[in-house]
Amino acid sequence: MEPDGYAPASGLAAGLEADRALLGRTSTAERVADILRDRIAEGFFPPGTRLSEDSVGGALGVSRNTLREAFRLLTHERLLVHELNRGVFVRVVTVDDLNDIYRVRRLVECAAVRGLGEPPYEVRAVEAAVLAGERAARDRAWQDLSTANIRFHQAIVSLAGSPRADELMRAVLAELRLVFHVMADPRRFHAPYLVRNRQILEVLQGGDAVEAERLLASYLDDSQGQLADAYGRKMSRR
Repeated sequence: MEPDGYAPASGLAAGLEADRALLGRTSTAERVADILRDRIAEGFFPPGTRLSEDSVGGALGVSRNTLREAFRLLTHERLLVHELNRGVFVRVVTVDDLNDIYRVRRLVECAAVRGLGEPPYEVRAVEAAVLAGERAARDRAWQDLSTANIRFHQAIVSLAGSPRADELMRAVLAELRLVFHVMADPRRFHAPYLVRNRQILEVLQGGDAVEAERLLASYLDDSQGQLADAYGRKMSRR
């Protein structure tokens, strides 16, 4: 069953037509998966939405086999789920999933800061994410604020200089966005962390990786507790 208030995938698929140009002449299942992953993370396909092969494949102009392979890749990443005789759906994350996501985040994000070595640190991407979040808050653009917060954490992981860690974090944070999209008030969950994002940035700019890791670990603990409690209550009412 699709969640109340969500538009069917067939209506949303029209927006994918603009993405067809991104595929060019070298369209592959991986590139299709990249596009769908980004769209899912943006909330274009909300949790619980059924993805029609005909509408999505037609919008992107790709073969059924290519689309099925892209679906398989995203199912492996836990963004989609295949239900027998019903089709492919955007996953609805459980509270247990949420707690595991934060377990992985601690392992990856805190380790990225812990392994920084000697300062100064290259934190321009972290700073850009902080500034984008502050700008979104001033403009009351709460979806942009959510995106900026995700970019902040991606930038933290990128400090490790590991493409594999970046890829892992991209998938983990895309899955986390599935939680944000069923919350009624994204401002409530992101705005309070703007100050903490800036505090971590300033500590990193000052060259104190130990303190930055401590602040980040506390940040993740508080974020997990707040989000798991609110999300659990929200899902229990569905």
